[in-house]
Amino acid sequence: MGTHRHILKTLRSIALEHAGSAHPDLASMARELGRVVHQDASSMATRLASLRRRQRGFEQILLSRRNKPPLSLWIVAWPANHVSPLREHGVWGLEMALVGALEVQSCQRDAASNELTVLDRQWLGPGDGAWFDGEVHQLRRCRNLSRYETALSLHVYGDDMADYATPGRSGPAAAQLKVAPRHITASRLHG
Repeated sequence: MGTHRHILKTLRSIALEHAGSAHPDLASMARELGRVVHQDASSMATRLASLRRRQRGFEQILLSRRNKPPLSLWIVAWPANHVSPLREHGVWGLEMALVGALEVQSCQRDAASNELTVLDRQWLGPGDGAWFDGEVHQLRRCRNLSRYETALSLHVYGDDMADYATPGRSGPAAAQLKVAPRHITASRLHG
């Protein structure tokens, strides 16, 4: 079976199983998701090829959302060289590359000057995950490292991630956050 539905259902099931509490064990979730991705990376790339060829630009595909405990689960298609705007996340989250390579940045905004400081930078290949867990909300953004190919990633957050934009920003700092329009798709996986 060359379709993406089976692999997405498997990834969704693992994430939901591990995210049953307000503060899940993100290392265990990342390990289990990474095992599935690493098991057969070439098969994963083949099965997800249709998502990479859609040519809709930056696209978020909602796999699951719930309120108690809060959770949002997304597949994201990253066009070549695309950088997401900064987004303030809730108390926990996990990003995992499925196909291609991503850079994940964690940033802090100075309250007085509104300037950004990059706190951490991680590079992810297929099956690699980056996560955060704490009481302080995180400003994060991702970038597709390829100049030519669309990358795909899985995002699991302990909040209701309606979109990637950080509201309420103005001035020069806001200009650097603007990106091309994105396409959001609600996906229902049966079974």
